Amino acid sequence: MPLILLLILTGLLPAKGIAATPQTFSQAKKIISSIYSQNPVSFYCNCLYNKVDGKLKTDLKSCGYTARKNAKRAARIEWEHVVPAWWLGHQRQCWKNGGRRNCRKTDPVFRRAEADLMNLVPAVGEVNGDRSNYRFGIIEGEARRYGQCDMEIDFKQRVAEPTLERRGDIARTYFYMSNKYNIKLSPAQQKMFTAWDLQDPESAWEKKRKLMIEEYSNTSRQARLKLD
Repeated sequence: MPLILLLILTGLLPAKGIAATPQTFSQAKKIISSIYSQNPVSFYCNCLYNKVDGKLKTDLKSCGYTARKNAKRAARIEWEHVVPAWWLGHQRQCWKNGGRRNCRKTDPVFRRAEADLMNLVPAVGEVNGDRSNYRFGIIEGEARRYGQCDMEIDFKQRVAEPTLERRGDIARTYFYMSNKYNIKLSPAQQKMFTAWDLQDPESAWEKKRKLMIEEYSNTSRQARLKLD
């Protein structure tokens, strides 16, 4: 069954007024959650998760995760912006005039970027919160804080170091978002992400996820044209 039809039948999208891309972050989370139902594994820590009473719960034992500080938040899955919302907005005038809330109200480009499915991944809630809007990089000698989860965060330097098997995914996401929304990357970021892209080629799931997102965008665009 095509993804767009599944979303309509399950009530995640209306049959009318379909847009080629999600119009809000809230809508995007529902769609990306449906896509990841075929591979319910958290992005940074490889934890399995499942839906319980309508909420996504982390199976911490499946990945040897140990909460650093916030066990309640670690127990749930959240939708993480690989390129943080702060990075999407802070170069725009709307952010200067009122932050994320103002950008949502007044800037359609920011709304599209915030809701871009290519930039959303499932993350253990605590890791999502700890990563915040920190840049990605290499941390020398940083001890692990989350049990067996190979995600390191230096709070003083505001740097997050992901596991090797996610670095290519992150690099390709940054390049995609930079090209699509004119987000500036420093020379150091460009050099690092180019290396990460080469070191960690696309996995089978990354390719499938990309195709499913493209299928959603193309099918919903066709449906919108028919309705118009």
